[in-house]
Amino acid sequence: MNQTDTPRFNIHTGNELTWNVKPILHEIRHALFELLDSGNTSIIDLRSIPLAPGEEETIINALGQGEVHARLDALGRSDIVETMYSGVWLITHYNENEAVVSRFIEITELPAILKSQHEDMSKALKELTQELETQDT
Repeated sequence: MNQTDTPRFNIHTGNELTWNVKPILHEIRHALFELLDSGNTSIIDLRSIPLAPGEEETIINALGQGEVHARLDALGRSDIVETMYSGVWLITHYNENEAVVSRFIEITELPAILKSQHEDMSKALKELTQELETQDT
């Protein structure tokens, strides 16, 4: 095999971009329109999209941070941040070593992870009822 027969691979390293930042921002804009128009919610899994180093941070910076920030501690820490675009949420899940294990952009009025579960509310109602009955006696 001579040098001209050597297969060439198009591998990019360093600061080469995948050019996915702008299409993702357009997808978010379209999803926000759909939420307002029809009530349909959307989720974008940032870790399932090929992004070059720094592009995920570029997307996060472009979305900015809004007024709401919630932290959950259930099976690891999760941060839920409303971006500066109301209805666009950045949700990041961490493992026990504080490494990011997943990151999603949810386009919704309120992320599902923040909604109380029916079973939990039923249990809370029973507990509160028992507490009030105990205090009345």
